[in-house]
This record gives sequence, C-alpha cells and structure tokens, in this order.
Amino acid sequence: MKKTQKTNKEREEKTSTKSNTKTQTKESEVFASCSFSSLGLHSTLSDQLRERLGFESPTHVQAQAIPVILSGCHVLVNAETGSGKTIAYLAPIVHHLQGYSPRIERSHGTFALVLVPTRELCLQVYEILQTLLHRFHWIVPGYVMGGENRNKEKARLRKGISILTATPGRLLDHLKNTSSFMHTNMRWIIFDEADRILELGFGKDIEEILDLLGSRANKSVGKEKSSEFRRQNLLLSTTLNEKVNHLAKISLENPVMIGLDNMKTQPDSSVNQSGSFSSDVDEDLDYSGNFVSSSSGDYKLPAQLVQRYVKMPCGSRLSVLLSILKHLFEREASQKVVVFFSTCDAVDFHYMLLSEFQWSLYSQFDEELKQMFLKYKTFRLHRNMKQEDRRTTFSAFKTEKSALLVSTDVAARGLDFPKVRCIIQYDSPGEATDYVHRVGRTARLGERGESLLFLQPIEADYLQDLEKHGVSLTEYPLFKILDSFPLHGQMHRVKKFVSLESHPWVVSLQRELESYISAEPKIKKLAKDAFCSWVRAYTAHLGDLKRIFMVKKLHLGHVAKSFALREQPSLVGKTFQNQTKKRKRDLKQKQKGVFKKRKVASKT
Repeated sequence: MKKTQKTNKEREEKTSTKSNTKTQTKESEVFASCSFSSLGLHSTLSDQLRERLGFESPTHVQAQAIPVILSGCHVLVNAETGSGKTIAYLAPIVHHLQGYSPRIERSHGTFALVLVPTRELCLQVYEILQTLLHRFHWIVPGYVMGGENRNKEKARLRKGISILTATPGRLLDHLKNTSSFMHTNMRWIIFDEADRILELGFGKDIEEILDLLGSRANKSVGKEKSSEFRRQNLLLSTTLNEKVNHLAKISLENPVMIGLDNMKTQPDSSVNQSGSFSSDVDEDLDYSGNFVSSSSGDYKLPAQLVQRYVKMPCGSRLSVLLSILKHLFEREASQKVVVFFSTCDAVDFHYMLLSEFQWSLYSQFDEELKQMFLKYKTFRLHRNMKQEDRRTTFSAFKTEKSALLVSTDVAARGLDFPKVRCIIQYDSPGEATDYVHRVGRTARLGERGESLLFLQPIEADYLQDLEKHGVSLTEYPLFKILDSFPLHGQMHRVKKFVSLESHPWVVSLQRELESYISAEPKIKKLAKDAFCSWVRAYTAHLGDLKRIFMVKKLHLGHVAKSFALREQPSLVGKTFQNQTKKRKRDLKQKQKGVFKKRKVASKT
C-alpha cells in the first residue's frame, strides 16, 4: 500500500514537472518571437543587449516589464531569481537617458538611483551598466557602498554620476554630508531585492532616503517642481511580505504589478501600526492594490531546477559533504558549485580544509602517495572579509570555469555567477524565503541546475515547512554515491542495511579528517571557533523553526565530530551545559514562586 502511494505521488510530481516545463517552453517560444526593439527600446541599445550581454530575445519578465517601465508608470515586479530583472529596469532607463536632447552631462548630476542590499550586488549592477553603456559614453555609471573610501566617492559624486548604484547606509551618509552630491534631476529610484534590503534592517534608512529625496508617494508632488520629469519608482522583489508591502505603499503611486498572479505572502511582524518599520504587526496595512495577503503561498522556482535533500546523522555531515563534492567534480569537471554555511567562522574553517586536505586512495599509511582530496579552486565569501578580498573573490569566481565557493548568505541574493550547476545548503537556511534565494544562484535564465539540502533526522520536519510554500524535494541517492568510491584501490561491496556511520568509505574518510585536524594546530583552532559559532547560530532560529531546530535535541559530541574534532571543545560544552542548567534552575524557582503565592492566597 505504501509503495503504491509513493508511486502515485512520484507520478503526480513528474506530471506536474512536465506540465510546468511545457508551459515554460510555450512562454519562451512566444517571447523568443519578439525582440527588444519591438518592445520599444532603441536599436543601438538592443544591439548592445544581444552582442555584449548575450540576450537574443527578452525573457518573460523583461517582455512584460520593459514596455510598462518605458511608459513612466510606477511598477512592482515579483519574479523568480535568475529571470533577468536587472536588465528589465536598466534598459528602459538607458533608453530614456540616451534620447535626451540636448545630451545629458556629468554636471547635471544623478538621474537614476539603484538601491541594493549588498556590496557584491552593487558591483554586479555597476558592471552590467558599464557593458550596457558601451556606446552611450556620455551616460556615466557609478557606485557608492560601505567599505569604500568616502573621499574618493565624494570626488566621483562631485564630478557627476548619471546612474548611481548604492547600498542604503552609504547613500544616506552622502545625502546628509556630501553637499556636492547633485540629485535635483533624479527621475528614477529603483529598489532591487527590496525584501533583502528590509531584512537587513535598512527600513528606517529607506524611509529617511525617501524623505530626503522627496519621493514618498503621498509627499512627493510638491517637491518635484525642480525636476523636468515626473518621478518614477520601481520595486523588485523575489518574495513578498508585509515589510515590502509597506515600502510599496509609501514609495509607489498606483503601480502596475508584474508577475504577481496567484502570489501570496507571509505576514511580517516588523511593521508597526504607525506605518513604519518597527516591532508590531500592522493590521491596517491594506494597500490599495491588494497585492499581498496575510496567508502563506507558493514561491516561484525555475522548472528546470532539480531539488533534493540528503538526510544523515550529525557526526557524518563533514564526510558526506566532501564525498558529494568529490562526486560532483569528477562527474563534470567544468562546473561551479556554491556551498552555504550559517556563520563566517564555519566558512573560514571549511575553506581551509577543502583547500589543503590530502589523503591517499590506495594506502592510508603511505604519506608519499597522498594527494589533494579535492582538485579544484576554492573561494570563500563572507561579511567579515576585507572589502578588497570580497571584490577579488567575487570577480575571480565569476570568471573561473570550474570552482567551488563557500559562503554565508552574503552570496544568496541577486548575485549572478555564470554556470553555477549546483547549490549545496550545508547549514539550514531558516526561513523558506532564504531557501528560495539560495537555490536562485543556479538554474538562471533557462539553464539547468540542481540544489541539495543537508538535514539531520531531527530536522526532517523542515521538508514539510517547505512544502507549505509549494517547494517539494526528492531524496538524494547518497549510498549509491558512497558505494562508487574505491577504498584503498579496491571497490567495496556494502550490504544495503549498513548504516551511514558504519559505511567503510565514511569511516575511513572521517578517520583521516580527524587525524589531519588534530595534527594541524591552526586548522584545529578554526574548527573549534566554527563549532562555537555553529551552536550559537543553531540557537538563533526564530518562530516556528525553533520547533524543528531544537538545541536540546543536539548531541554536542556529534556536532564536534562534524568539525572533525575528536573531543567536544570543553569550554563551549561547559558554557552550554551551564546555560541549560541555569535555565532549568530559573524555571524551577519561578514554579516554586507561583506555588508559594497560591498557598498564601488559599490561606488568606
């Protein structure tokens, strides 16, 4: 009976995937028949899109959005990651600016502002602009962002930047303190990855920016007299919530909504009743367009994305990760893989391990036969790195044909790394929206891609949480992969009932990893730091996720093993145990206090 139910479910999933693929194919055929010129873009700009950026025809989102943006309407775009949203808003802006007569000059200041959540995305949008403006040399692109030299940015703003890409914090700084920053001619404000901008806590900054630029929906009329053209605001977001709803409400006037069919959002508890980004739920947040509801809904993911999960005990996580990475690069040498971790310390530890770990497939005792376990370039990316190192990593990983990137969620939003074939979520992403953005680094613009989610048995309920949003994963054939590796020169035959922890390949690899870590003081220190930060991050899950990711269910000794540590770091173990004991003690005292009060009350 169970087999029949499983078979029926698989058939339904296959049928659903086929129908989605067919629908997508039909849509792509329709939009392949139209051109950028037919959407209203200048012929030279259309040639640039084809010759320098590789767009033979518009994507579905571009074909929908470009004519509407050209018309001057305020627009809210909701579409899956990798659908070409950046070109959808940049191309119309360039089209309008190149047509101004007389030509615009640097001294005219900034005409368009693109706000993005991260430094890497800021650079990416700037690089796309540079390519797009190759034949429009009089239109000057530029960027300002945290980590850069403020005086150099001031000098560039003084000369004039026609299209400015910025992170919110640094932009607000210049609006307040750089008197030479001319923005009286500003016609466009674009919020790219708006949901992420707000998640990072820039809500108040955005409100202040809108006030300084006179661009609030209900206050902008009187402040735009200095500008020849009507202000046009654009908001782009892959996922929707009440914060995004609020931003749309205060920044967009009668917007045209693109890609919002059958789309719902989750309520967000950080927008308050006064209409600002704060702590209590805004019950009256009823936008005139009614584009969000308070119930949860499905998220849009590319039909060509293959989504899987792998379930394994905590102590085997590291061995399984290395085995899967080895399999992926041996299966297809020319590809890129991104692995997501929850903390900066975890990124540093795994980066060093993956870059230096050696072992012998033929004899575990012969040092001369040892070679690199993984033979490809490895990069790392996280917010604690120096700005120059982040920039170098971003550029290098983009240009490599075959490479691995280990990263925190700093790489999860908006970044377009070409030819990324697989996304591995080694540490759980938390909210379903974070899952969607992480897997969005692959299967972009119609290319194939796959994603893999690591889970412990105690975290299996997370799959049900994803299914509530229409995200369905199938199980990864882990044992098949492990059985394919030769151990010391010989293929091993493993019985099907053997547990993962006792699999010969996993046992041998785990032993080698632990020996390597214990023999290298530097990486052992990194492993301990990563262990500490991982436990802290695990305790930080919010809301309903605390029910799934429960710290008290963790075996800290097994967690230590997942960092190839033979012993649980004593300091963290004692601290953690003491905190647990203190919580229990405090709880008992509270209960005793309540009991005493009841006794006194009954006596009186």
